[in-house]
This record gives sequence, structure tokens and C-alpha cells, in this order.
Amino acid sequence: MGLLVLTILMFQLQSFQRMFLVLSVAPLGIIGVVAALMLAQAPLGFVAILGVLALTGMIARNSVILIDQIETERRTGAHPWDAVVTAALHRTRPILLTAAAATLGVVPIAPTVFWGPMAFAIIGGLAVATVLTLIFLPALYVAWFRISEPHQAESYTEAAETGILALQA
Repeated sequence: MGLLVLTILMFQLQSFQRMFLVLSVAPLGIIGVVAALMLAQAPLGFVAILGVLALTGMIARNSVILIDQIETERRTGAHPWDAVVTAALHRTRPILLTAAAATLGVVPIAPTVFWGPMAFAIIGGLAVATVLTLIFLPALYVAWFRISEPHQAESYTEAAETGILALQA
């Protein structure tokens, strides 16, 4: 199944690097899973692990949506830095709304004895991972592909030229 997931991600993203970026965000959900299970005093048993598996798919979906939007912005001719910023801004609301829908969808089973740990794993993991996906993934994309701000280089050049002109005067 893992090989099938990797194959599907490769077909969808058409790059090993982008697939790595998507997969690197998935473990961030564990932070929220552990916190939610500790707060709810729920065990990390089989049912909670099923929730973690479902959570991994939700996080990967959000990451693919964001990466795909970045690539779409880049294909339209936007500077890579602007593409990352624009994609993160444009996909924030859809990602937040789908995460909220999934979170609210499992709230009714949270108080149950059997399905409660799964619900808390999904609620906590998705809450934390969604926020971190919107912050960490764009930052990781910029760092991975070594993208710099478009105006940063120009401002350094202008500052250097101004400084040289000031010294000559």
C-alpha cells in the first residue's frame, strides 16, 4: 500500500522533490495527536492508530493541494517567491474549511468509549497539522528550492550603489 501511495503521489506531483515535501509534512500531525490524546486521557491503541492513518491521508491531501497551487502559480509566470505566497494565501481558506469539516465530523463520536481515541487523534492531529501545513510547507518549499525574495537582490544592489556613490562624494 505504501508503494501504491508513493506511485499515486508521483503521478500527481510529477516530481520526487515535491513528493518528498508532501511526505515531510505528514509527521507533523503526531504533535496534535499526542497532545489531544493526553488531554482527553485516551489510549493510543488500535483505534487511535486507525485515526492516525486517516489523518495522514488528510494531511497529505492538504499538502498536495498547496503544492499544486504553487506549481499552477509558477506556470502562469509568477516569480517563485510570489507563487508560494499567493498559493498559501489562496489555499488557506479551502484548507481550513476542509479541516474544520473533518474535525467537526468526528466530534459526535469523540465521547464514545470505542471510537473516542480515533476522534481525538483526528481532531488534535488535524488542528495542529493544518496550521503547520500552512506555515511549514511554504517555508520548506522556499528553502528546498532555494527561492529568494524578488526584491531582496534589487534592494541590496541599490543599497550598495547608494553606499558607493555616497563614499565617492
